Amino acid sequence: MRYLDLAALEHMDTQAFQQQYPYPWVNPAGLLTEEGYAALRQSLPAIEQLTPVFGKPRRYGQRSHDRLALEYSPNVELSPHWQAFMAELTGSHYRQFISRMLGTRAFRLRFHWHYTPASCSVSPHCDAHEKLGSHIFYFNTEDDWQAAWGGQTIVLDDGGRFAAKSAPAFEDFDSATESQAIGNYSLLFSRRGNSWHGVREISCPPGHYRKVFIVVIDEYRPFKRFAKKLKGLFKPAA
Repeated sequence: MRYLDLAALEHMDTQAFQQQYPYPWVNPAGLLTEEGYAALRQSLPAIEQLTPVFGKPRRYGQRSHDRLALEYSPNVELSPHWQAFMAELTGSHYRQFISRMLGTRAFRLRFHWHYTPASCSVSPHCDAHEKLGSHIFYFNTEDDWQAAWGGQTIVLDDGGRFAAKSAPAFEDFDSATESQAIGNYSLLFSRRGNSWHGVREISCPPGHYRKVFIVVIDEYRPFKRFAKKLKGLFKPAA
């Protein structure tokens, strides 16, 4: 079984992505095969494997991003389907896709799952500088989720007004575009100085969770990092 739909990845329009407003983003359907999506959804990590992350302070006065989280490592117990999917994500086809869309080969990938219960939200923010982008895969369907409960990632346009080191509210932005987040959809976006995004407060019933799997694309320039460290070692004393 294949999980990534290689033809769908190939047909993604790089130029349209890069020219998207207010920063590069795209919310396609079907980047996973139908069979692969169903298998992954049915064998997601158990809630007991995730760690509660609530009330964690954020810089710049932003509200905490509350959820249950699981960081991937080779030691995490996964179903055979997820193990096979991770092999595809770390393989050449997906790396070539990310390289083409973001315009760089200097990156490395890390992965995590987020399950979010009612009354939680992701306050508007721009990602850290070391991030080049994120690819969010949504794993709720109409069988367990309603759009009215929320959970959509919101692409926000600030008109260039806000510093990344600030804490605007959703209503402060010029526009807010909701992603499609139910079914076999994903959201890929590239980090920019104005790549504001968030998730409004979720209003699902008890026992339901917004479930996403996120590929984080970090800049990876080991020689640049080494040179910066070396420069600090030889910085003249004041």
